[in-house]
Amino acid sequence: MASATQTQEIEIGAPVFTTQNNTIGPDISTNSSTRKPPPPTANNEQSTDSVPTPNQTTNTINNKTTITCTILSLCLSVLLSALDLTIITTAIPSIVGTFNSATGYTWIGGAYTLAYAAVTPIWGTIADIWGRKPVILIAMAVFLGGSLLCALAPSMDVLLAGRVFQGLGGSGMGIMVNIIISDLFSLRDRGLYLAITSLVWAVGSAVGPVLGGVFATKLSWRWCFWINLPIGAISFTVLLLYLHVPNPRTPLTTGLKAIDWTGILLIVGSALMILLALDLGDVIYPWSSATIICLIIFGILCMGLFGVNEYKLARNPVIPFWLFSSPTKAAPYIVFACNNYVFIGLAYYLPLYAQSVLGASALTSGLYLLPLIVSCALAAAAAGVYMQQTGRYIPVMYIAQILLMLGTGLLIDLRFETSLTRLIIFQTLAGIGVGMNIEAPILAAQAATTVRDTAAVTATMGFVRSLATAIAVVVGGVVFQNEMTSANGALTDRLGGDSTIAKEFNGDLAASNVERIGALEESEQIIVRETYFQALRMVWVMYVAFAGLASVITLFVRAHDLRRENEG
Repeated sequence: MASATQTQEIEIGAPVFTTQNNTIGPDISTNSSTRKPPPPTANNEQSTDSVPTPNQTTNTINNKTTITCTILSLCLSVLLSALDLTIITTAIPSIVGTFNSATGYTWIGGAYTLAYAAVTPIWGTIADIWGRKPVILIAMAVFLGGSLLCALAPSMDVLLAGRVFQGLGGSGMGIMVNIIISDLFSLRDRGLYLAITSLVWAVGSAVGPVLGGVFATKLSWRWCFWINLPIGAISFTVLLLYLHVPNPRTPLTTGLKAIDWTGILLIVGSALMILLALDLGDVIYPWSSATIICLIIFGILCMGLFGVNEYKLARNPVIPFWLFSSPTKAAPYIVFACNNYVFIGLAYYLPLYAQSVLGASALTSGLYLLPLIVSCALAAAAAGVYMQQTGRYIPVMYIAQILLMLGTGLLIDLRFETSLTRLIIFQTLAGIGVGMNIEAPILAAQAATTVRDTAAVTATMGFVRSLATAIAVVVGGVVFQNEMTSANGALTDRLGGDSTIAKEFNGDLAASNVERIGALEESEQIIVRETYFQALRMVWVMYVAFAGLASVITLFVRAHDLRRENEG
């Protein structure tokens, strides 16, 4: 084994660059058919590329000032990435009113989430080729450029273009933070730091609507974008000065040749088509329309072709499929997807519950999420410390899934005139479950692979999270709209046959007309709120099912040792 001071040569077609300190670069010199997992050891454990030695810790940060500055700046990057997923949800009516554009209601959020999800897997490959620091700085520059474009937007078209750039950059920021932390810290120690950054992501996603509502009502919706610039500038500057990770210095032309362009086109195309279908379905086009059906069919077809390309053809796959070569290896990804699916769903529909059933204002409804956010924060911190001290993540995952399933399940047991205390307790249980499991699946997936695939594992997890985020809200909306549609006839009868009022709360109009409830007579308000209550109850049932699925899949997750040495 080479010592930490030796230079290791990495081939991309032919030797073109070297790295110091045993930094392992991308293995793109061979065909993907030969790029298989390293052979198991005698104990049937996944082997690593090299056995760490005590002095093989060059990438570990030892200076406390550097640690603090680096982690804080990475947290700011994650915060901005998460905030922009949700901050405009409460400001959309103001934005649409400014530009007098009805189509913007769908696309202001969709432009960001589509771009965010579509390119997520790509950042890991690019970071392996050109290095972590330049890639995260480029991602931040793209994000801040998009934010400036949105803040100054004179028209809806310019605003949507800015949102696309925000999504592209925000995706890179979110992924690169986890990759960089995985490089800087050992498996044992990174659990704490990944828990911190994931906690910031969860909090940012949850408080985004509240902050957006404050800006839209007290200042201007443009502050949803202006706020990114000073925070992003601070993070960019600190990372530029304090982030020190090995840079492979791959020549531009060599790196471009090494990228799996076919895989990128297929994964971006399939993600865009599937997410477009989910975004447009039952909003602009009915689910039975040729447009939606074609988007889904061709999206699935492209996903299948992507799988063939990655498994058989790609020399440097965007997503190495052997990461899912057994149920135990695939399990952490499924658990991670289900947990994010449930969390985002609760963060989105609990405020709707507060507004429609409890009669809270748009701003106050965001505050009703505090039990979920605070419990998630405390649980994530506690779980991170536990995993750092013990090196065990399986007990954390088991307890987390039990609490998540219990908390979401109890939401079904809510009564129409239930006390706020019950809602707080149920949210707290679910929040603890989400928080405890916010990073354990990532550690489980990383521990099951080699150092070489850290970036691929992290990027794949990010892709899973972004897809779960996009799908959770859409599917929850479909369930809610269908329930409101099926209950509309009964609602008309209970309102004394007044179909005019009932139509305002039918199907896809129900979510956007929540504020109309307050204008009704008190007796009519109770009837309408009960209808919302029953519809949202079925949404909770759906999320409980996903929490239960994650609980079952958790049983397949295998325990691995979280080493204290930093192999990076």
